[in-house]
Amino acid sequence: MSETAWRLSVFVGVLILMGLWEYASPKRRSRYSRKQRWPANLGIVVIDTVLLRIIAPIGLTGVAVWAENSGWGVFHSAIASGAPFWLVVALSIIALDIAIYWQHRLFHRVPLLWRLHRVHHADPDFDVTTGLRFHPAEIILSFFIKAAAVIALGAPALAVIIFEIILNACSLFNHGNVALPKPLEKAVRKILITQELHRIHHSVEKEETNSNYGFSVSWWDHLFKSFTPAPKAGSDNIDIGLKEYRDQAVTTKIWGVLKIPFTRN
Repeated sequence: MSETAWRLSVFVGVLILMGLWEYASPKRRSRYSRKQRWPANLGIVVIDTVLLRIIAPIGLTGVAVWAENSGWGVFHSAIASGAPFWLVVALSIIALDIAIYWQHRLFHRVPLLWRLHRVHHADPDFDVTTGLRFHPAEIILSFFIKAAAVIALGAPALAVIIFEIILNACSLFNHGNVALPKPLEKAVRKILITQELHRIHHSVEKEETNSNYGFSVSWWDHLFKSFTPAPKAGSDNIDIGLKEYRDQAVTTKIWGVLKIPFTRN
């Protein structure tokens, strides 16, 4: 299978599995129906994908191949010095994940970047499609940030492919409107960002929103002191979304969602 086929297969597979899980055993009752919310959330990911194909047709893997051919990056030098390829791949994935953690944290802390990222947080409900809901401008900027990290690291193309598959799958997983059994969740959260942990990140409470930034592993939030283990209101009573965005015409309609970065609260 080609890289595109692998990525698409994992993406569609996880999306379907999470959707079925949510349908069979939803964690929370949604404010709005799927019919009201999903067209905007799924529509925006189509726009994101088309724009990225136009602006950056080679993708991050192409960037990695170019960097390798040009001799760029720390890990390229490590491979040239005889470092095991598997170790370089593993370290590249870890380094890219840390970079994404800090990118996410930056998008919360810099006002101009928050204008873009609040599209994601303005979703009034929390389900698998929330993990797809990012403004096109954020997606494009994120691509160039990740591309810079790939070049600086000299990450091998294989590491980039694995990293992107993991990142997309984890985003779908931890945005699910589901809950793992409590004993299992307690064990899993020691490694991964679970739905319970990431739901806290979508709380209207600012101190909770500005925590649990990880998309995959929970280690970076522990390491960089941004971990919140439980919400003040309790797991079942978290108020999801942003206090300043409660108008359904803005938060659940694609044109309203796209205008969020350019409107005053």
